[in-house]
Amino acid sequence: MNTTRSPVRAARALLAAAGVATALAIGAAQAAPSAPSATTAPAAPAATTVAVLPSDSIYHLPVVLTGHDGRSARLDARRGAPLLLAMFYTSCKFVCPMLIETIRDVESKLSADEREHLGVVLVSIDPEHDSVDVLKRTADERRIDGARWTLARTDAASVRKLAAVLGIQYRALPDGEFNHTTAVILVDGDGRIAARTTRLGNADAAFVKRVRAVALAASR
Repeated sequence: MNTTRSPVRAARALLAAAGVATALAIGAAQAAPSAPSATTAPAAPAATTVAVLPSDSIYHLPVVLTGHDGRSARLDARRGAPLLLAMFYTSCKFVCPMLIETIRDVESKLSADEREHLGVVLVSIDPEHDSVDVLKRTADERRIDGARWTLARTDAASVRKLAAVLGIQYRALPDGEFNHTTAVILVDGDGRIAARTTRLGNADAAFVKRVRAVALAASR
């Protein structure tokens, strides 16, 4: 079930706090004095420079996701390629299956090359019940393409932070179901939100156009 208000202030505050922490860590590393050396050592090869994340990147969040394959990695490990992100829960009987089919319909409008440069991650809002085994069973039942799709879980605190940044609201109901925003969010290679859609069923043409443009840029 959709809700309409997006917690923009909470999202900005979370990203700003994460960005400040990152900047402080980088500054401390740069300010630390080098230990004196008794001899002159050969110059080390230059380290590869990693571009600083944009201030509005979701990859500032120190969130660790565990996929339905049992492998864990930080969210920012996805940096470098565009991503379709959504939040769901496995016991959802109607809306979440539609969400999955909507993403499939979006992908069906893309070329094979565009799909190759696009990942899909669905993060559970119900980590208490959605274990890795449950995610794996759901992936098998839904015939999820494990090469590019990941059904993932994280701890409850990280679920709240990620949902706030993505503008997704959710609330547990007494019967074990959830009232939650159903949205598919396009994130570019640097973790910036490039587009979003709340349309379920047939793919949103404007959203597909944006996905195609971001995937094309990533392939160059």
